[in-house]
Amino acid sequence: MKKITTPLTEAAVKDLKAGDSVLITGIIYTGRDAAHKRLTDVLKANQPLPVDLKGQIIYYVGPAPAKPGYPIGPAGPTTSERMDPYTPALLAYGMKGMIGKGNRTPNVIEALKKYTGVYFAAVGGAAALIAKRIKKCETVAYDDLGPEAVMKLTVEDFPVVVVNDCYGNDLYEEGMKKYRKV
Repeated sequence: MKKITTPLTEAAVKDLKAGDSVLITGIIYTGRDAAHKRLTDVLKANQPLPVDLKGQIIYYVGPAPAKPGYPIGPAGPTTSERMDPYTPALLAYGMKGMIGKGNRTPNVIEALKKYTGVYFAAVGGAAALIAKRIKKCETVAYDDLGPEAVMKLTVEDFPVVVVNDCYGNDLYEEGMKKYRKV
């Protein structure tokens, strides 16, 4: 089990390999489709982002409302591929990681290699358990998007697995190879 702290350095990303179990502590940001479109539109317009994502991780989640006394409700990962049209531009800007579930497209895998990024998977179906690792939550951009707004999460030992590393390795591909008939 590897432990990392955000923001991520290039050296920290290079130390991660597909298949590594990782615990993340620090700040991570949330964002889904609509937020990603807005963020990339801002980059295309050469305007400053509402949140500096250099060295940061975005978690693809639209959390449920928090119960009284809790910082966040159930917060399980959403399918990552929907963010793939926007991801290369954010990696080029300096974002270092993403958390979601499911495969990434070849364009994203190439961008991870080119810009030294990493894609983590969080366990789907464990939203209530994952939320226990989130200690603080505040909306920092695009409040009008409700649960899909960009939120700043303070996490402690947030459990993930490296799916795609900066070397082009793919945990899902490697796993399938083990069971393919020759």
